[in-house]
Amino acid sequence: MGWTEERVAELKKLWAEGHSASQIAKRLGSVTRNAVIGKVHRLGLSGRATPSRPVKRPPRLARPKPTPLPRQAQAAAPRAATALAVRQEPVHQHTHITEAEANIEPKRLSNGDMVTVLTVKDSMCKWPIGDPADAAFGFCGHGTSEGSPYCAEHARVAFQPAKKRERRAREFDYIQRLAS
Repeated sequence: MGWTEERVAELKKLWAEGHSASQIAKRLGSVTRNAVIGKVHRLGLSGRATPSRPVKRPPRLARPKPTPLPRQAQAAAPRAATALAVRQEPVHQHTHITEAEANIEPKRLSNGDMVTVLTVKDSMCKWPIGDPADAAFGFCGHGTSEGSPYCAEHARVAFQPAKKRERRAREFDYIQRLAS
């Protein structure tokens, strides 16, 4: 089918309204998108309404980093300060630090160094000790319980019954509120 005056008039009207070449081809029927683009080019049509564009999303902002509590807040609540000092040194994700854990002395290698990622073996406890960003970071290193990555003491801390975990979480939240 050729380009009649009526079809060209319809093409011009739809183009000025901002329709795409594909939409115009469908409306006119028996003509392809490329045929519409070619005809628009040959007619020299340019001034057309721009179709609405999706709004750009605002850029994602970085999450604020937690700031350590001022020393005054730690001094004001001595019991809370002790718990917070332990909390600020990340030892193990998803668990809260206990007194039993604080008393476990990490096993040292024969040269006196702590067990590191390069020296840890399958039979050694893999409980992290200290801050991973610190040079003194290491692992417990004591012998593991059967089928566990941790020694008996750290397994008790890591694998707690649900009720005990919930109570500890409440206590931890309470200590945080005291310090703030």
